[in-house]
Amino acid sequence: MADEALSAGAVARRLGVAVTTLRTWHQRYGLGPSEHVPGHHRRYTPADLARLEIMRRLTAEGVAPAEAARWARQTPAVLPPERLGLKARASTVRDGGGAAIPVGRAGPAARGLARAAMRLDSVTIGRTITDALATDGVVATWEGLLRPVLAGIGERHAATSALIEVEHLMSRCVSVAFATVARAHPTTGPPRILLSCADEEQHSLPLEALAAALAEAGVSYRMLGARVPVPALVEAVNRTGPAAVVLWSHTRATADPCQLTALLTVPRRPLLVLAAGPGWRADSLPAGVVRPVDLAEALSLAVAVRDSLDQSTTS
Repeated sequence: MADEALSAGAVARRLGVAVTTLRTWHQRYGLGPSEHVPGHHRRYTPADLARLEIMRRLTAEGVAPAEAARWARQTPAVLPPERLGLKARASTVRDGGGAAIPVGRAGPAARGLARAAMRLDSVTIGRTITDALATDGVVATWEGLLRPVLAGIGERHAATSALIEVEHLMSRCVSVAFATVARAHPTTGPPRILLSCADEEQHSLPLEALAAALAEAGVSYRMLGARVPVPALVEAVNRTGPAAVVLWSHTRATADPCQLTALLTVPRRPLLVLAAGPGWRADSLPAGVVRPVDLAEALSLAVAVRDSLDQSTTS
């Protein structure tokens, strides 16, 4: 049983609630962890998790917490999850049935985050993201937690024209979390990386993820943000002389290769021009432009430029 027991943090992520909520349910209603190993914190067993899932489900449906807890405590520990409706619910979140957010093969943390997003629970969303960033770092949090949920919201919106409010709230929470990471890792020296969205490109969250990852790695940067016209981008490059420019395009409509060509012909041409995002077509990129496949590669290339400049300065 010890191998199956979960920590409070793991249970919170799986259920899509805050750890403080679990403590409240434990202290007020007796729905706490039952697994105890001497010298260690108590841990939640599968039976505990089943009861907590009932508690979460009933309270989300408007049942008073005390009444929901009474029903949860009366649930026999031997009842299989499908008898409680838990298996069907998990499949709905995973496969995207009904009105839920599909998250593909992402793990329980992403499913919990998706449930919190559907409830418009900004507190839980923020805490889940903050905990993941502290534990796993920016790149792993983006690839394994945030990107699946954001993609699922986009997929559901494309199919139903719904969840606009969910997308706005989720995007705001992600932006705040990434900005907090950047503030927590101040860099020194002149910014060597310039980050910009393509002209008319409004999707800036992946670029914000890269900015946070750069800050985490100690690489200084400037962020221009969304919808940057080509003349403004060229002016910024000429004024600041960055070693690398990352131009993000989310859709084909904003991926005009002329923007990249303009960067290659400025008087203070960057050492590296990155065409980031799914909008760019590899066969349309000008010679000399690099297209990173994901956030990790974009970060690696930016760090390599920084290290190369540091070596040339000290030699």
